[in-house]
Amino acid sequence: MKDKFLWLSDAGVVHPVYNITEPKAPLKINEKRNLFKLFLSDTGLLTSYYSDSVRLGILSNDSSFNNGGLYENVVAQELCANGYSDLWYYNNKVLGELDFVIEQDNNVLPIEVKSGKNYFLHSALNNVLSVNDYHINEAIVLNNGNLRVDGKIIYMPIYMLIFFKRNPSGEIKYHLDLDGI
Repeated sequence: MKDKFLWLSDAGVVHPVYNITEPKAPLKINEKRNLFKLFLSDTGLLTSYYSDSVRLGILSNDSSFNNGGLYENVVAQELCANGYSDLWYYNNKVLGELDFVIEQDNNVLPIEVKSGKNYFLHSALNNVLSVNDYHINEAIVLNNGNLRVDGKIIYMPIYMLIFFKRNPSGEIKYHLDLDGI
């Protein structure tokens, strides 16, 4: 079975996102290769697996559907398209689960994806940020709202993910001018 997942990944059909034991750089050292999530490399392909009623609900912006899985797939697809070949997530029984964790200039950057209106509720992210040993300076919450900064957390509309680019040298650069907020 493992070889089938690797084949799908090597073929570019899926993006594996591996679990890490703790959100500390370098993340690759903390990777658990036997625990992972698979995201399709094409979100359109994902929605083709949905029933007709769900697809129509998405197209008509029906708020009764939980779009969390769809949003997470979009984020995984966009991060990979922008040069982040290694993606991780963090899941701890005590602290909770972070949707994505990436490295930026040897720092850990947690990314939470929220599809609903209550995107300010993120207990796992708060729990992880409160652990001083992790040395996390900032976190991102992608959502349907407006750009906002609250302490270490930057809330940004999901479409702003296009500004996250990884340089070919491997160095991650992004700059958001938040002075006007």
